Amino acid sequence: MKNLFSNIKGDAFGGITAGIVALPLALAFGVSSGLGPTAGLYGAIFISFFAALFGGTNTQISGPTAPMTAVSMVVIAGIIAANDGDVTKALPIILTVFLLAGLMQIGLGALGLGKYIRYIPYPVVSGFMTAIGVIILLTQILPSLGYYPKEDMEYVNQFKPQAEEVILENILKDEAGEGILVLEDFRETISRAGEISQEAILKESQTLAAKEASGALGAVKVFSRAIQNINWLELILALGTIFIIYGFKRITKAVPSTLVALIVMSGIAVGFGLDYRPIEEIPSGLPIPNLEIFTQFSLSSITPYIFTALTLSLLGAIDSLLTSVVADNMTKTKHKPNKELVGQGIGNSIAAVFGGIPGAGATIRTVVNITSGGKTKLSGMIAGVLLLIILLALGPVASQIPAAVLAGILITVGIGVMDYKGLKAIPSLPRDIKLGPFKLSSEVLIMLIVLLLSTFWDLIYAVGIGLVIASLMFMKKIGDLTAERSDVESLKEKAWADEVDFPDNLKEKVFIKHIKGPLFFGSTSDFQALSQQIPDTANTVIIRLGRMQYMDQSGLYAMEDILQELGKKNIEVLFVGLLKQPRYMMERIDIVPDLIPKEHIFDNFKECLAWIKHNINGDK
Repeated sequence: MKNLFSNIKGDAFGGITAGIVALPLALAFGVSSGLGPTAGLYGAIFISFFAALFGGTNTQISGPTAPMTAVSMVVIAGIIAANDGDVTKALPIILTVFLLAGLMQIGLGALGLGKYIRYIPYPVVSGFMTAIGVIILLTQILPSLGYYPKEDMEYVNQFKPQAEEVILENILKDEAGEGILVLEDFRETISRAGEISQEAILKESQTLAAKEASGALGAVKVFSRAIQNINWLELILALGTIFIIYGFKRITKAVPSTLVALIVMSGIAVGFGLDYRPIEEIPSGLPIPNLEIFTQFSLSSITPYIFTALTLSLLGAIDSLLTSVVADNMTKTKHKPNKELVGQGIGNSIAAVFGGIPGAGATIRTVVNITSGGKTKLSGMIAGVLLLIILLALGPVASQIPAAVLAGILITVGIGVMDYKGLKAIPSLPRDIKLGPFKLSSEVLIMLIVLLLSTFWDLIYAVGIGLVIASLMFMKKIGDLTAERSDVESLKEKAWADEVDFPDNLKEKVFIKHIKGPLFFGSTSDFQALSQQIPDTANTVIIRLGRMQYMDQSGLYAMEDILQELGKKNIEVLFVGLLKQPRYMMERIDIVPDLIPKEHIFDNFKECLAWIKHNINGDK
């Protein structure tokens, strides 16, 4: 408890700043999910507070994130469609799935599975993150144009024949459930069919229309109709929001540009009395638990979504632990992955009970917290409390925010979440596989498969397929290259035979690192610990690569990050025994010669030692 209050001033400022940054995003993610702004705000409040309190990363700020919202959006739309388009009827099932995901996260942490998240290869993560960006962009184009398929009656009327068919099917199912045989008592069927109102047909048609236009593929299908039915006021509000977000960053980064855009554009819309579309009303008062999760619990209604809940829990785990690594790098601390998963699981479980959407560790909010002075768990808890105060004090005011403004905010989120580092590398990576007459890069192929399947089919299956393909390709490469076990040691290493006579006066100045075996997605985390192993007295690092036959894209970027980090510390790096495939990879993204000049690459240790003796004075 003493440690919790050791940095009150910094934590207060960090938490308040992070909470302010989180506010517009929480509202936007809630609207995007399909459950409304309140669900986003509740998610931000409870996840931020409880994930900070019970988690294993002191400076982490948690809440709804783009990846979690993109998956939640699909889950919510599917369950609502399965419940005749009735959100009230579907809500207990939706929240039970979210609760189950939170409990699974607690289970992952309790079983100690946090450390295995690192085995997800870079191309799979890259393709997934870029797909999240594309999905957000495509799904937010419609509200930014002011087009809502359910309200386009010409479009909705196309689904009336299908709606009548669905309603009739439901009548037959009801009769079967009541033991009525249609062929024996068809008059009952005719009687019930005659009671179908035009209002019921319209409602079902709207549900079918919304389902057809949902997701990235649905948005593409109705895009032409959206262009024909542009609401220019909504478009101007969305474009104004985007312009302020990018433009204000050029003036100052001290104030969150998303918040400035939200206040300015909402102020214009309300102040000038414009005829805009507001977001759903945010209820005033304290959040109330949704007890229907427990009172109406039905195992049969949840069973089809168990795999979905597991996927949400895994995605939240990956999202959070990646942010934890970023926090570690900034604060020079070490998070506890399994404790972090337990904390995230508790936060998501409590948020689900109160009607919030699931979330995870949020990178931008965490970075803002750290740079604003946050150092302990108190900062994340303060961020959650601040959002609760805003909900209680400003709920009715926030209900006046234009929906198009939140769509504009989400478009910038979609642009920002894409993995540009992975996309830029596409032309550079070596083409190591052959498909018919075409030579392709296996890393790029995996990334594109995950990207396309995630965007236009299913996020969950896309990641699974990507992992299977990556694993098979990796096994083939390693089988072809070497049967030697990967060995990238992170502990103090024994000297090799040709290092035994290394001059004593240079041992404090020069640190030698051995890499034995491939540097791939499963071994990069140990390699990344290199900077912590180097003694303070060392100003030169020799990396011996003669036994590193292969490196993949994850290993390549891990190497690049380490070299850049050492460069900032003015530590000179020398390579010994760099083999063909790793050298080719490094040359493709200019690690050689930009970070490692060719004169710092030696064929053997003897040549390297001669250079060391000539250039480094051990007496200084």
